Order: sequence, then C-alpha cells, then structure tokens
Amino acid sequence: MRMNEADTCRKFVVPKLQEAGWDDRPHAINEQRTFTDGRVVFVGGKARRGKQKRSDYLLRYNPDFPIAVVEAKSRYRHAAEGLQQAKEYAEILGLQFAYSTNGIEIVEFDYTTGIERTIADFPAPDDLWARLRRAEGIVDDQVAERLLTPTFPDRAKPLRYYQEIAVNRAVQAALQGRKRALLTLCTGAGKTAVAFQICWKLWSARWNSKGVNRNPKILFLADRNVLVDDPMAKDFSPFGDARHKIAGGVAVKSRDMYFAIYQSIARDENRPGLYREYARDFFDLIIIDECHRGSARDDSNWREILEWFEPATQIGMTATPRREDNVDTYNYFGDPLYEYSLAQGIADGFLAPYRVHRVISDYDAAGWRPTRGELDRYGREIPDAEYSTRDFERVVALRARTQAIARHLAGFMAETDRFAKTIVFCVDQEHALEMRQALAALNTDLVKDHPDYVCRVTSDEGDVGSAHRAKFQDVETQTPVILTTSQLLTTGVDAPTCKNVVLARVVGSMPEFKQIIGRGTRLRPDYGKLAFNIIDYTGTATRMFADPAFDGDPVREDEAVINADGDIVEEREIEDVAPDPDDLPEGPDIPDGPVELGDEGENGPRKFYVDGGEVAIVRHLVYELDSDGRQLACRQLTDYTGDKVRTLYPNASELRTDWLDPERRAEIVERLEEKGIDLDSLADAVGKPEADPFDLLCHLAYNAPLRTRRERADRLLREQDEFLDRFGPDAREVLDAVLEKYAEHGSAQFKLPDILEVPPFNEWGNVIEIAARFGGGKELRSAVTELQRLLYTA
Repeated sequence: MRMNEADTCRKFVVPKLQEAGWDDRPHAINEQRTFTDGRVVFVGGKARRGKQKRSDYLLRYNPDFPIAVVEAKSRYRHAAEGLQQAKEYAEILGLQFAYSTNGIEIVEFDYTTGIERTIADFPAPDDLWARLRRAEGIVDDQVAERLLTPTFPDRAKPLRYYQEIAVNRAVQAALQGRKRALLTLCTGAGKTAVAFQICWKLWSARWNSKGVNRNPKILFLADRNVLVDDPMAKDFSPFGDARHKIAGGVAVKSRDMYFAIYQSIARDENRPGLYREYARDFFDLIIIDECHRGSARDDSNWREILEWFEPATQIGMTATPRREDNVDTYNYFGDPLYEYSLAQGIADGFLAPYRVHRVISDYDAAGWRPTRGELDRYGREIPDAEYSTRDFERVVALRARTQAIARHLAGFMAETDRFAKTIVFCVDQEHALEMRQALAALNTDLVKDHPDYVCRVTSDEGDVGSAHRAKFQDVETQTPVILTTSQLLTTGVDAPTCKNVVLARVVGSMPEFKQIIGRGTRLRPDYGKLAFNIIDYTGTATRMFADPAFDGDPVREDEAVINADGDIVEEREIEDVAPDPDDLPEGPDIPDGPVELGDEGENGPRKFYVDGGEVAIVRHLVYELDSDGRQLACRQLTDYTGDKVRTLYPNASELRTDWLDPERRAEIVERLEEKGIDLDSLADAVGKPEADPFDLLCHLAYNAPLRTRRERADRLLREQDEFLDRFGPDAREVLDAVLEKYAEHGSAQFKLPDILEVPPFNEWGNVIEIAARFGGGKELRSAVTELQRLLYTA
C-alpha cells in the first residue's frame, strides 16, 4: 500500500522533527498552519474565499519567533518536490530556512548562505538559531535574549504573519542600535497593533538607549488627536498607568508610555516649544505614526522635534511614504525594514477588494462656460473662461452639479444598500455642507426616522462632528449612514463597515489618495462587509490607478450615462478609460489646496456661486481588480474568461487531456472559481445554459464550435456501441439514466454515490443493489468514469 502525504507526515516527518527537539519548549511545531485568509473573489455574483496559504509545518524557535518552514510530500515522491513551495512560503513569511521532505530524505535551502543540500535529519532549534544569529550579526547574547521577548498575548486577535515580521524586524533594529527605521504598511493592515507590540516587547525587555536597568521611555507621536487618543485608549491599554498624553502645556516626566500630537509640543509664535522641556535623551524610542506628513519635510518646524530627540531610536510608520523633493521620508528614515502593500493585503484576503465606479457629468466631460455677462449668486460677473473639474467648488461652485452627484449617489444606494456606510469627500467644508443638504433632501423618508442619517464631519463641526464620526465608526450603530467631509476623514478613521468611498473632489496627491481609499479596505465578514465601492465623480481614481506608484489596481470598469436627475440612462462595460481631468480645458489659475468656508479675498468670497443650470451624468464606468490583483479587467466576462483559460491551457488539446480526468476537471473548475469565473453564470451570460462547460470554455478561448450537453450525450449513444454493449440490460439502464441526467443538468450528475439516492436510481434499490448490476462498487465507478471520458474524446 502506497503511503500518502498524511501518512508520511504522521509516521516519518513528525518523529524526525521531534528527534531534533522541535517540540521541546519553548520551541514549537505548528502543523498545517494557515497564514492567509484567502482572497475574496466574486463567483456568480456571490462572495467567496479563494485558497488559503498553508504550510505543512511552521517551526518556531519560541512562540513569537518563527524560523523555518517545512513542506512534506508522499514517501514515493522525490524529497525535493516541495522545495519550491517551501521557498515561496519562507519568502512570504520572512524566514531564512526552507525544507522539503518525503519522510526519508530532507532537502534544505539556507537563505543565509544560498546553499541547497540533502540531509538525513532536521537541524536542532539551537543550530538554526546560531546560524541566524551569525547571518544577522546578533553577537550580543543580551540582544538575542531580548529579541525573543514575548509579545502581548491577544487570543482574540493574534498577529498576522506580516505584522509579526514587522514587529520582529523593528525590535531587532532597535536592539542592534539602528537609530532610524521605517515600516510601510498599507492602510487597514493594522499599523497600530504593530506599533503596540514593538513598544511592548522593548518595554517588557527593559531595553533602553542608556543600557541601564529600567523600562524605556517611549513616545507615540502623530499629527491628529484621533491618531493618538484611540490607540492610547484601546491598543495600548495593557500599559495601564504607565500611559500619559502630553497636553495642556505641562511636561509630565513620571511615566513610561507617552502620547502626543506635534501641535501640542511644537514651537509657535507664542511658545518656544514644550518638547524643549524634556531632555534631548529623555525618550529611548519614538514611534512616528503617518510619518510621511508634517515632520517628513526638512524645513518643517515639526522636524525640529525629531531632531531635538536625536539620541532616541525613531521608527516611522506609514502607508504612503513620499519621495518628492523636500518631503523625502526615505532620506530621514532610510529604506523600509518591511513593506506590505494594498495589493498583497487584498491577495491574502486580509483586506477588502473593491469596485471603482467612474461617474462623469457633462460639465466634467466637456467643461463649463458661463454665458456672456452671467452673474453669480452675489451679483458678481463670472469671468469668461472654460472651467473644468479641478475648478469646480474651488473657483466656481455649481449647485446643479452638486445636486446631480447627490441624486446619482442616492440612486446608487437605493439599488444597492441604503444603509451602507458611506463617506463623501468634498472640495471644502462649504461643499460638504451643500452635499449634506442635497443628500438629506433626497432621503427624507429615512431622515424622518433617522435624523442623523446624513451628517457633515468637518473641523467647523467640532465636537458635534466628532460624535457623528465616532458613531459612524461603531460597527453596532446603524446611523449616521453618510458622512460628508473635506479633509478631516482622509486618515486615522477606522471605519470597518464603510462600503462606499465617494470622491466628489480631485485628489492630486498619491499619499492622500491611498489614505482615502484606506477608509474602505477593512474587512468585516461578520457584518456583511466583504468588499467596497469607490464612487468617483472627478476622474481621480482612474488617473491614480494608472500611476505606477499605486500598488493595488481596481478590477473592472463599467460605464454609465446619467441625466440631470442622476438617473442612469445607459450602462455597459468598456475597455477605454475616462479622460484625465488634467487634459480638460483649464479655468483661471487659483492657489492650490482646499478652500475652507469663510475664506474670502479683499472683494468677498473667493468662489463664484452659480445656482441655476442643469447637469446630466453622461458616463458611469466600473473597474474591478482582476483575480490576480495586478491589472484592470475592463472587458466582458466572456473575453476575460477566454484570456484566463488560454493562460492556464495554451491550446484545446491540453485542456481536454486534463478535463478527461474527473479529479483534474474538479481542479480546473476550482482554479476558474478562484479567478471569479463560475461556469453556470458564464453559461447564462453567453445565453447558452444548455452548453457543456468544456465546450463553453473551448468556444470562448479557442473559438471552437459550441455543443450542448444533449448533443454530446446523443453522439456517445451513436458512436460508442462497443463500450455500451459490454454491460447487461440492468447496468445499461443505469448508464442510460446517468447520461440523461448529464444532458439535463450537467456533469455534477456523475458524482457517486450521491446520484444513486435520487430518482430514478433510488427506485432500483440501494447503492449496494445498484452496484451489484455492475459486479460491485469498483466496477460501477470504473464504468461511470469511462462514460465521462468517452463524452469528451472528440
């Protein structure tokens, strides 16, 4: 009897690992360890998970420090057959040692030396630890011991693999004396959890820059209160009374874990800077959240704070490092210790995939020009010019355009989910106010029962806006549903159930765009959040997705035309892209940046206000990420399917070879489903629900004739007499019934023994009695398998 992979693992691999000492505490063998959640794909319009990545064995030197991965194959296969997979997993998991084994031989790949070799036994834990220490230059035993300090245990939310890598690399950098370090983790990846565990490990290890026996002094620094208040109250709560927020102009020095925003400690025209009341070497570690902003600039007065605390180890954290002139995060912190992108997060299934709706009004498509001598709301003559998307709500406020956007958005939500939490990013606070009013007027039935259905959250709203934001973030509260904002919610707002991110303003900065998109990337399957929509009325998304600096393209593009009422009058999928707003006619030059309500020049408001006119929506495009997360898939499902089939099988004969094998056929179906292709939905899309799936795939991929299941069944009956005549009348009756079931319902009818439990089979006896017609169960299975093969021989 040949041993399968499970037998090999149980009888040979595990004992060899145990002999090497891997199950002796504190070492550990994590068997069949899944380390991704599986990408969310939509098959037949329904969300499902793709395959999870799972290692046969993950070896940990201690519970918080993985060190090697092992892939096992059946004993009759070559020991090296699993090495490529082991190396792939090792690289994903940031490990230096990869092993493949058939239970007899072991093949090792050591990334620290680049040597691949065959060995008889697994190395002992201390052997690998010693090799890793040599490679990483961890000479000091105290550094090694502190690196292995446990993280804070959180059974409800253990660290994901990439978070564990980030924590261990940052801690190692600090222990080895690196003064500047950078971690780049996309929005939604859990930077705060990583920051907390870095601080916890170093604090628990009693590491500090002076080498004395005390806990370190740590500062968590950001530029918004929400970015420090929430972490201090939630993630960092295990620090207990060691926490303190620096505020109110008082320099408290008796705690270990400090929180501050730049503004509260920086110098200004009235104060020299509260930070100067702390000694330059007071802090041992500073975590700078969203470090691409503010202090990243060489000439920023916030940079003075970091330079004052130059002796401290400073770790920058960001989703969007910047390389522009004078805003160079890398120049200050160096290249990232670790990067985890949005595309990777979506591929791993930790972050939500998204669909981008590009909605274009006629004013945005062709520009807007006032009539000769046209006056605005305040009686001012509007300068004669061609105004484009970038000018709307900055130079000229067009009420009709705002109302058209609101009508379209309200209609979109009515068709999808009127209680889907939605953030609308507007040009300025005044625009956010008008958008709120327009959306409220379009949803009076809901506003009647839920007065806070749509709210504005801007700096002018103060504590009232903050309260609305907090309720919006709470997964247990139904309202507010829609928030309109300008700048306030671009970052630092963890809204796990946000399903719609709406762009009603041009976003010119890639870092800001990534932050805005990050408002929707959290996954909450328990609350029905498996994906989200980006609804773009300005062309920002289309332009940004084409930028090489963006790391997570959207998936498919649909186009819709809307009229002045915001109604869709035409909708289709397309391959071209919308025009870049930069290519549209330009209006008059105005200063960059959002215009806040109340900003006025010498002659009154800076904007011109046009209350009349009609705006029609002329296009509605929808983009989606393809299943690989790498490119736009803007074509029809049929074209997309043909491309994917040709990628898997260059010609029809290769596809046929695997399709003839029932097990391989099931794998093909599964691989297509992982790419979002459901064969039943595909048949309906082509308008041929009676087509055989094999013929459907060959037709779309290789332009082969499209046969129906009935045609295949009839041909078999005509041409395979030799096969059918081998069976007696009773057995032939069963095969004829199986063939008829296939013709009516498809290849799922070949599944044994399930089909024998439904009419007409169950009228002929139980499974054993039906199998007896063929001489036994083995013969029955052989006959049905051969029947399937003959169906597809030509």
